[in-house]
Amino acid sequence: MPAELVALALDATHGAAIARPGAATRSIPPEDVATVVGRIERQEHPRWVWWSKDTAAALVADDIRPVRCWDLAAVHRLLVGGWRDDPGRVWAAASDLDPERTPHTVEPDLFTLDSEPTSDARAVRPDGHLAPTWVEGGWRTSPQHLATWADLALAAQARQAGHLRDDVTERTAHSESAAELLCAELEHDGLPLDVSAAEAIIAALIGPRPLTAADAAASIDRLDRLVLDRLPDAIAGAGGYDLRSPGQVKSLLRRVGIEVEDTRAWRLEARRDEHPIVDALLRWRKAERMRTTFGYHWLDDHVGDDGRLRGRWSGSDGAAGRMTATAGLHNLPADLRPAIVAERDQVFVRADLGQIEPRVLAAVSGDHALARATADADIYAPVATRLGVERPVAKVAVLGAMYGQTTGTGAEALRGLERAYPVAMSYLRAAADAAAGGNDLRTYGGRLVRMGGADATDGPEGRARAAARARYGRNAVVQGAAAELFKLWAVLVRARCRRHDARIVLCLHDELLVQGPLAAGDAVADALHDALAEAAARWAPPTDGPPVRFVADVSVVERWSDAT
Repeated sequence: MPAELVALALDATHGAAIARPGAATRSIPPEDVATVVGRIERQEHPRWVWWSKDTAAALVADDIRPVRCWDLAAVHRLLVGGWRDDPGRVWAAASDLDPERTPHTVEPDLFTLDSEPTSDARAVRPDGHLAPTWVEGGWRTSPQHLATWADLALAAQARQAGHLRDDVTERTAHSESAAELLCAELEHDGLPLDVSAAEAIIAALIGPRPLTAADAAASIDRLDRLVLDRLPDAIAGAGGYDLRSPGQVKSLLRRVGIEVEDTRAWRLEARRDEHPIVDALLRWRKAERMRTTFGYHWLDDHVGDDGRLRGRWSGSDGAAGRMTATAGLHNLPADLRPAIVAERDQVFVRADLGQIEPRVLAAVSGDHALARATADADIYAPVATRLGVERPVAKVAVLGAMYGQTTGTGAEALRGLERAYPVAMSYLRAAADAAAGGNDLRTYGGRLVRMGGADATDGPEGRARAAARARYGRNAVVQGAAAELFKLWAVLVRARCRRHDARIVLCLHDELLVQGPLAAGDAVADALHDALAEAAARWAPPTDGPPVRFVADVSVVERWSDAT
């Protein structure tokens, strides 16, 4: 039986308003909000409706963690695409109005002094759009306005629900909303970090914490000397090399006989053995990244007194729908992972989805042959056997098919994929062709992926743009679907691990890190496996073909680095 919808509008000054279908909207004074909302959650487990994650964050701060929600901003991004999700645009799209024409307030100037002021008496203007003063915070000005805002949230939800394409998109709307709720919890809870261990790791790479500007300058010079001191005397004597300038680094390498197209790390890595300066440059880059991005200032800015690393989280990147985070939470250097340590009497359970994108491709394309290959824990092994190539070549070919790389290593095997897995390859080709023509795409779960419209495709530049769109399109339909499956898995883990007093502390691409009581480690690990099976069944119900197997590497560890 579907959960009852309860719309919620919150304001620290005026309390809250609760709206239910077919019932009078209820106002709640500030001092009673936590009690009333908490009681409704415990007794009814409704599907809360709110405009954005800000409401979820306020509840989490009051130690209220709802089970279900409908996040209007999250569902808007699903249905409309992109990342812009202010209430004005949400309302416009749900009401079949042009989101690009949402009104906004204009600051008075010489040309607007004689214009009539915008009335904010009504939330909805005669043209159907929300009044900009309401969108910009006017709904917070009184309990009556709060009540209207809750009513409008309920109306917007009904209109969004009317735009859902099918049951699959409805399930995605639910999981995308819950993912935003999870994001609010991740922001509040943070990631456990051993500050002393982190400082020791940073010091080993860039030196001790600088106390003065002179110390900081000396630290930079000391790092640069790691490279410059390896130059032959005749070259070093010329001086003036700025290691932070790609052009000057290319010039430096040329002086020692190494010619490169650019100074990207992977290109330098291939030339590491040609001269000691290359190895020194790679080590310098690692230290320089630590100094500028993950150094002492990073600890000071993002780690609280409780030893938790916190950043801003979003359930969708505005493109194919992957989760994103700030404060380095999504690109933490491997060197710092030993500093991510479970708290006292706690343990981490880390789970990493295995070869998720080719398995998702098998599911969304309906290719029975590729689905049979997923029965193997290593999908690339049976693919290699079928193609008659080595496993590394098969892997390059499969990834190349999804990322639009059709030349170089694995090109012949890629042609073999067309013969062995024609349904999957046709699915990718259809996405690429549509994207090349500037046509928007939809993921399996219903997310709109905007391609920006068609432009001229004649001439070298036009053809290059079309080819870039094609590569993006074929990857977006796979990566977007993989993101949907991952988030469904994550929100199920969030729900199933409550009974073990365990919480997710990090979502990293296809990886989850859960912290729970030491004694519950194995039970949480089992819950992660069970949640994956449940997510796969919900996300892609069995068809007339073989089932697609999804796998996860799960381990119980004390430090994040122990799992890698």
